[in-house]
Amino acid sequence: MNSPVKQIIKQLVSYDKSNIQPLYIQVAQQIINAIQRGYLVEGSKLPGTRILSNTLHIHRNTAVAIYEELASQGWVNIIANKGTFVLIPDENSTKIKASGQKINEAYDYPENSGFPFQQSLNLASTEDKTNSKYIINDGKPDLRLHPTHQFSRWYAAAMKRKSLINKWNTTHIELVSVFKTQLCNYLNATRGFRISSKNIVNTRSAEMSLYIVSQLLIQPQDVVLVGQLSNYASNMIFQQAGATIKTVPIDDDGLDVDYIKKHFHKKSIRCVYVNANRNYPTTVTLSAKRRLQLLQLAKDYGFAIIEDDFDNDFQFDGSAMLPMATADTSGMVIYLGKLGQSLFPSFHTGFVVAPDNLVSEAKNYLQLLDKQGDLIQEQILSELISEGEIYRLKKKNSITYKRRRDCICHFLEHYFRGIIRFKVPSGGLAIWLQFEDNMSLIKLSEEAKKLDVFLPKTILYQDKSTCAIRFGFGHLNETEIEVVIKKLKQVYNNLLNS
Repeated sequence: MNSPVKQIIKQLVSYDKSNIQPLYIQVAQQIINAIQRGYLVEGSKLPGTRILSNTLHIHRNTAVAIYEELASQGWVNIIANKGTFVLIPDENSTKIKASGQKINEAYDYPENSGFPFQQSLNLASTEDKTNSKYIINDGKPDLRLHPTHQFSRWYAAAMKRKSLINKWNTTHIELVSVFKTQLCNYLNATRGFRISSKNIVNTRSAEMSLYIVSQLLIQPQDVVLVGQLSNYASNMIFQQAGATIKTVPIDDDGLDVDYIKKHFHKKSIRCVYVNANRNYPTTVTLSAKRRLQLLQLAKDYGFAIIEDDFDNDFQFDGSAMLPMATADTSGMVIYLGKLGQSLFPSFHTGFVVAPDNLVSEAKNYLQLLDKQGDLIQEQILSELISEGEIYRLKKKNSITYKRRRDCICHFLEHYFRGIIRFKVPSGGLAIWLQFEDNMSLIKLSEEAKKLDVFLPKTILYQDKSTCAIRFGFGHLNETEIEVVIKKLKQVYNNLLNS
């Protein structure tokens, strides 16, 4: 006759060999669940490994691994020559008795704090959620282009490096990391810098880089100048630091430096935030003349320039202009950038290039925010830079993105001629679409959602003088681009005739 315990295991335990989770873990978790639910009581003797393997049709070594896993978590006690017996782990915590009037609420976690705290409207999420099939963003890469098997191989190789353990456990004086050396070499070769490791600090993201810089620079009520329309995420960071944000007009040559001269005086500006390579959201490049004017004005007026080069990796036509920071001889520019945009997002890293003293202080802030860092990521990126893999993937993906840019321009010209005007961007993964006649972009977005196309509010720009969309195309292939543009034309026609 089968034992009751064997029958219980046979009835309650199942597994899926196609599951990424190891089989012994799947079974162990289900036996734990049976113990927690009271099907297997304390002291019950579990079947031997040979019987368990026959019952579940698994290898005996797997049965051994199951019991070892249960024993390591304290759910069973394996006694040599006697068997494996169920345990109930001791509870390590004792409940605190509640006061009589709220005894029924003692173990329901409260929805609201019983004390005041500082809330920030600046940090309220702007993200929209949707189930639409086609989601338009402000210019993100296509994750489908990333070779999954290669990432797995790189990560596994990095994890096996014995040097990682030493880096995690080190208490020695910090030496220049291999990653920083490689990163400096890469930037010097690709962006015209002449920097060393003392001029750079790497962070988890471009947003973290800007946050640290804003904490170093900005005091409450300091004036920060940004381009008209500007980047909402950057503005949130500046506002959280207490800045007073003022806008500067943008024309075909980028930020209007003469406007700054006419409307502001010396020492009245704390910093100017600029996307010199491709302005967000309009994609306009700051001309060489304007760059020199802005550098000189920063020196004369005493303000810092934050140069955010967020999409330098994506240049399709010709060569991108070198960063303003490469022509800065007075230490007025703080350069922000990203590395690894042709990799999975978890492999991206942000960085700040600045004079030695500011980088030194930025490292102090980084110690508070992210002391541990990501040594595995740095190990992988170091090797990918050294082997030329970063550059190879960037060039390979740029060819694909250029083809997609040309594709969307073709369909926009075909379906929206005379309705939308745009300039073909020299790089980047978004295109600036301006409607000739003012219309409700909110209505356009609402109607588009009915056709499974989602236009989030963060890419819509509308006021008395502007009716435009920052349309990200990088994540869509050519077929998807045609489908989306056709659907948008259908929506436009429906609104026009309504």
